Amino acid sequence: MDFAPTSASRKAASTKIVIAGGFGVGKTTLVGSVSEIQPLRTEALVTNESEGVDDLAAVPAKSTTTVAMDFGRLTLAEDLVLYLFGTPGQRRFWFMWDDLCLGAIGAIVLVDTARLDESFSPLDYFEHKGLPFIVAVNQFEGVQQYSLDEIANALALPPEVPIIAIDARDRESAKTALLRITEYSLEKLTAQLSVGVH
Repeated sequence: MDFAPTSASRKAASTKIVIAGGFGVGKTTLVGSVSEIQPLRTEALVTNESEGVDDLAAVPAKSTTTVAMDFGRLTLAEDLVLYLFGTPGQRRFWFMWDDLCLGAIGAIVLVDTARLDESFSPLDYFEHKGLPFIVAVNQFEGVQQYSLDEIANALALPPEVPIIAIDARDRESAKTALLRITEYSLEKLTAQLSVGVH
């Protein structure tokens, strides 16, 4: 009798991934472009109350903002489901990041090259937490393009941290980032387990 698990009998594994970054870098767009369910969005209108609190100069067309999280789901294979949690970008909501990161296997830090200075705090956060992360450079139209090496140098990324270019509006491009953070997290976990065995 064959007791090897079949694809039908294998239990689906679910995994949590956090999409983080500064205000207006495309987190909500990324979650919406890949989610197979209607994404849960906790957006509010950007009002005059934001003046002096949020820097809207770089994103003048932005009319809404995430105030708690974005949530979506993507089935990568019949036995692997990703749950996506997009963080709020404004600093005043960053106190929620710890809760959103609980149980996550990794994070994607979205970057806008026109506002690289806003990327340092999210990068520091994940480095400090020890949560595996990749950097995904969102390709905005009308913005000067730089090579990934130039961006990695400007961000002082450790050489082992993957950096890729994506278009958060494009489903296949956004899926590439999700696949890369899943692979990278698995690589890190495998390395930690092999060290623990010796």
